[in-house]
Amino acid sequence: MFIKKIGIDLGTCNSVIFVPKKGIIFQEPSVVAVTLAENRILAVGKEAKEMIGRTPDTLKVYRPLKDGVIADYRVTQAMLKYFIDKTLKSFRFLKPELLIGVPAGITSTERRAVIEAGMAAGARAVYLAKEPILAAIGAGIPISSCSGHLIVDIGGGTSEVAVISLGGIVTSHSIRVAGDKMDSAISDYIKRKYNLAIGEQTAEEIKIKIGTALPEKEAKFLEIRGRDLILGLPRTIKISSNEVCEAISDVLIEIVQAAKTVLRETPPELSADIMDKGMVLSGGGSLLRNIDGFFSQITGVPAFLAEEPIFCVAKGTGVVLENLEVYKKTLMTKK
Repeated sequence: MFIKKIGIDLGTCNSVIFVPKKGIIFQEPSVVAVTLAENRILAVGKEAKEMIGRTPDTLKVYRPLKDGVIADYRVTQAMLKYFIDKTLKSFRFLKPELLIGVPAGITSTERRAVIEAGMAAGARAVYLAKEPILAAIGAGIPISSCSGHLIVDIGGGTSEVAVISLGGIVTSHSIRVAGDKMDSAISDYIKRKYNLAIGEQTAEEIKIKIGTALPEKEAKFLEIRGRDLILGLPRTIKISSNEVCEAISDVLIEIVQAAKTVLRETPPELSADIMDKGMVLSGGGSLLRNIDGFFSQITGVPAFLAEEPIFCVAKGTGVVLENLEVYKKTLMTKK
């Protein structure tokens, strides 16, 4: 079976690759390691992520996407080529069609950069579709119906909120505040409170293991290691889930504000539909514990977690690729 179409959820933190009829074939961190002397790509994905914060001065680890858009064109192109080669394996001579999910708030220049990177990486054609719509399709929301659906997609670099009806976005708001900002809020909090410097990976581990959006009666604890900022020596401390909750509260409030902005601009008929059905949360950032309760509490609208929230956009690309003719006119821009 020749692979002619590939769906890519090109995320700031992770990229997920979907092939029609096969499903999700792999998920890799969006990280590339480059040697500085000969400017050669050394590792991509998991291998490169393990190098973050541990490299000598001859190597540099890039995250080529910042806030959901391309920050480093050449490295992104190399990363896309790696993904295509890994998917096609021995059929590298085939040029596949790519469908890439992009933030709803993307500019035309950023859009062109994604298309050009995809073409240079060896694609025959590159289609772009807006992530909130793909996430809604992947979450099983019937987007073509004439009732309103609110989707909140919290990724690594961007959070996107959109009201979808009749197959299109009625109102949307995209902010460049998401999982990455939570990580930096956690490391800033630990720096202020404990005079301890921790790395990016440790901050992410804290968020995943004990992070919560609402304070808990029975707090969870995690032992972490870092560098004492006063003595300059390694030190271990214990941090609780309620401290993490306090550290990331400002970031979460910003994301909820985006949802409120969208609700404020939503036509009344659709607002009534949203009150009935509630909002759907997707994306890796929505895996934070109690985040659905946090959203419901502040907006007064019931919130539900999509099934496999981290794969919603990738699954959406799969549905679109299987029905390319149907979606071509409404969803996508092609190069």
